[in-house]
Amino acid sequence: MSEASTTFLRSLPKNIFSGFVVSLIALPLGLGLALASEAPPISGIIAAVVGGIVVALFGGSHVTITGPGNGLVIVLLGAITALGAGDMYQGFLYTLAAIVVSGVLMLLLGFLKLGRLADFFPASAIQGMLAAIGIGILSKQFHIMIGNAEAKGSIVSLLAQIPSGLWEVTKSMDPAIWVAAAVGVMSLMIMIFYSKIRNPYFHLIPAPMWILILTVGFSYACSWFAIPYPLSEKYLVSIPDNVMTNLAFPDFSKAFTQEFAVAVFAITFIASIESLLSIKAIDKLDPESRRSNVNKDLKALGLATVISGFLGGLNVVTVIARSSVNVNNNASNRSANFFHGLILLALVLLFQEQLRRIPLAALAAILVYTGYKLASPALFRRIAGIGKEQFAIFIITLLTTIFTNLITGISVGILVTFIIHVILNKSVGLFIGNLFKPNILMFKEADEGNYYISVKYFSSFVNFYKLKNKLDAVPESESVVLDLSMASFVDHTVMEGLQNYSDTFTKRGGSIEIIGLDKHGADSVHPFAIRKILPFDPLKPIERYFTKRQSDLENTAADYQWNYRANKNIGVDFLSNFIFFRTREIRYFYNTLEDDQQSCRVLDVEFTEGQFIAKEVIKSTLMYITLDRSLPVFTLDREGLLSFLYTGAGFTDVTIPRHDYFNRRFHLSGKDPKAVRLVFTDQLILFLESHPFYHVESNGNAIMILKKERLLGVTEIKAMIYFGQELRSLLQV
Repeated sequence: MSEASTTFLRSLPKNIFSGFVVSLIALPLGLGLALASEAPPISGIIAAVVGGIVVALFGGSHVTITGPGNGLVIVLLGAITALGAGDMYQGFLYTLAAIVVSGVLMLLLGFLKLGRLADFFPASAIQGMLAAIGIGILSKQFHIMIGNAEAKGSIVSLLAQIPSGLWEVTKSMDPAIWVAAAVGVMSLMIMIFYSKIRNPYFHLIPAPMWILILTVGFSYACSWFAIPYPLSEKYLVSIPDNVMTNLAFPDFSKAFTQEFAVAVFAITFIASIESLLSIKAIDKLDPESRRSNVNKDLKALGLATVISGFLGGLNVVTVIARSSVNVNNNASNRSANFFHGLILLALVLLFQEQLRRIPLAALAAILVYTGYKLASPALFRRIAGIGKEQFAIFIITLLTTIFTNLITGISVGILVTFIIHVILNKSVGLFIGNLFKPNILMFKEADEGNYYISVKYFSSFVNFYKLKNKLDAVPESESVVLDLSMASFVDHTVMEGLQNYSDTFTKRGGSIEIIGLDKHGADSVHPFAIRKILPFDPLKPIERYFTKRQSDLENTAADYQWNYRANKNIGVDFLSNFIFFRTREIRYFYNTLEDDQQSCRVLDVEFTEGQFIAKEVIKSTLMYITLDRSLPVFTLDREGLLSFLYTGAGFTDVTIPRHDYFNRRFHLSGKDPKAVRLVFTDQLILFLESHPFYHVESNGNAIMILKKERLLGVTEIKAMIYFGQELRSLLQV
């Protein structure tokens, strides 16, 4: 038996258990989501069963759970209403046809490798769309939760009817409404306070399943004590007498109408976005840090949706809440999703009588809580904390979606995001002129093996896919230095996406260090805030905009008991007398780490090289050290790298007797070769041979150490400090 088979069998018990726990949540949610869409309750269960089995067999993710999704409730409700023109069941049959066609389109998206679809949507706009979906679910289900299933109207209208709906319940003389409202409110309380109960045995059963156990148990208790059950069939879940022989089938007779095409597009769009976002989120939770094959998953979801639609079920999407429960119950592979579908099928076939005793108010309470979580006040505060412009995008998308529809809402969100980016940069040319230009450079540095990626012009939701393609090509166990110093603008979607990549690399033993954002301003201290290049004049209080690198530099300075200053400084005369800068114009330096005597300094320097159209701006990190003794003027570098520069300055080659390896590896030159040889003792040469290459230059009074003509990451700076201090101690002798 292979190792993979052994591992699979060993993990089978925990995957079966996790599938069982998830099925307990999927049962009430499947019923509730179908009811919220005005579809037969069993259609939600069909989607969960088919999705679990089919996607587990053919999908490309590892620990995700599939079934009916929250995001599609509003879309399906709109499709059933529009296509049915008053006949909700006939509208459902037409919508089943739209679901089947939607599944075919998702299959095509997978085959066309369009799994990157979610990368082209601004993060705040997507959050606004999801919040609108949450409010839409809450607006309808709140009325059902308090026993009023007759409430109709738009999202805004239903929200406005909540006070009057509550008042009607208090005035009602019908005891069934009172009981339904009591069941709904008690069920909502269970959802709210479930997490606050600390008993581990209580948490073996999920909150939605407790609601079913208690409400169904109440109906049986009434039977046992011969008490009339106060809820009629109107207030209970309706399930066919024989589920297997009462399946609904799609009606394609409206397949070539405009409203059908709109429904197909909306269903496909939301199903794809919800699935791709959920897959991306669950990959972050995967304890083994595996990355899903999103295109393969899209194909599996499309196939499952086609089958579900033909059997009378809803769309199949990847769902984040149930997937999170799956991960928390130690699921390790797709078999958990398979068993979730299988166990759910068994529950429906074996407990049909019990399912008919579930109050609609109880299911509505679960959905009210779900809708609230999608649009909670904490979400509004979090988006506002990122930046005012992100909150504006979020609110505009949310309101547009509520007052119009999902497609219009997300379209307006994208347009508003682009307009805000243009306004912030005071330039439309930055985006239009550079959108199709190659802006990503990646190579593997030979000396240390780091992958170096540099981004030019801008990085936003419209071109983030280019950067993601490069990052995806790097093994997650490697180290990446990502330089954004040449990008004038980096948006929130990119910052959040890079954090996701960083977390994944860290889990797999690699790292991503972002450099070059220290001169970029932000309107908040949030790590995902938009970053825009700051003008040099006037100088802004850069401390307000500390990046992670700057915070790490500040901590590094504290470790060495040094001082750290982030501000820019144009007092660069102490560097100008190095030959390296004779043909380069130093603009300023910033991010300075220095000891109390200012004898050791590490600083970021911006300088230019070349003239006119060949002029290039370079940012680099260097170390400046003063000594208690004078030194001959010399330079040490890779063999032949900058020899032309120093030969023109009057330097001559210096060879060290009895050190052929050193002479082959390094290029040492100076104005007084004899004095230089006295400095380069055997001990100093052994030290240099055992360390990575650094450009070392003496101007007679101080030495300058330069690693690369780019900014260094914090780890590289610590290595430079160590090298510099050791070199200083050897040169002091």
